[in-house]
Amino acid sequence: MSENIKPYGDTLNDGITQLAFTLPVEFGAKARKAAELYVLKLNFEHPVVAHAEKIADNFTYFVVYARAIPALDYSQVVASEVKTADMNFYEINNLIKKELNRKLNVIGATVGTDAHTVGIDAIMNMKGYNQDYGLERYPEINALNMGAQVTCEELLEKALEMKADALLVSQTVTQKDAHIRNFTELVELLEAENLRDRFLLVAGGARVTNDLAIELGYDAGFGPGTLPSQVASFIITKTLEKRG
Repeated sequence: MSENIKPYGDTLNDGITQLAFTLPVEFGAKARKAAELYVLKLNFEHPVVAHAEKIADNFTYFVVYARAIPALDYSQVVASEVKTADMNFYEINNLIKKELNRKLNVIGATVGTDAHTVGIDAIMNMKGYNQDYGLERYPEINALNMGAQVTCEELLEKALEMKADALLVSQTVTQKDAHIRNFTELVELLEAENLRDRFLLVAGGARVTNDLAIELGYDAGFGPGTLPSQVASFIITKTLEKRG
């Protein structure tokens, strides 16, 4: 049975959508008209430019409201997400201590030229994120945050040195799909060294989904809003599964 849906604005399935974009044109009446015409080409109708602003010479930023024409059959949507046990800080530590009989070794880094650490810090640092402790606070986890602009070779060398169970790789910069290249580089390095099965490989970042991570060769992908306990729960569960 189909379940057709559209964006919701004032009434159910009215298709009202807000779009924001920049066009390489000088601010003015012609630019506003260009924005309306472009939105019509995107399969919307009744576009209204709610905001237009010059952001540089020959560049104008727009916010446009319009009605979407197509509908989506929601019953046909298929997506994956990381399945994690609902465990808190104390339960995770107890599980590691009782079942693993040693500390869990986790290393995290932002690889490549990406200089942002906000994502990896939210998961690794003691204070964590959204009142959820980071992995460095877990007494049963040896957590090492290598920071930003770490090469894949450096990450692998440190992972082997500390006998890591899991590698957490974060990417914030996605311009021209830089995150895809950086994620892929690490997988290719591990495969070339016959070490891919040695580690749990977890990707994270603003544009990361579990589907994308699996496609790139990772064990899991976590996007915005992920709590450290969710990552810790996934790692210890999968580590125990690998051990059999």
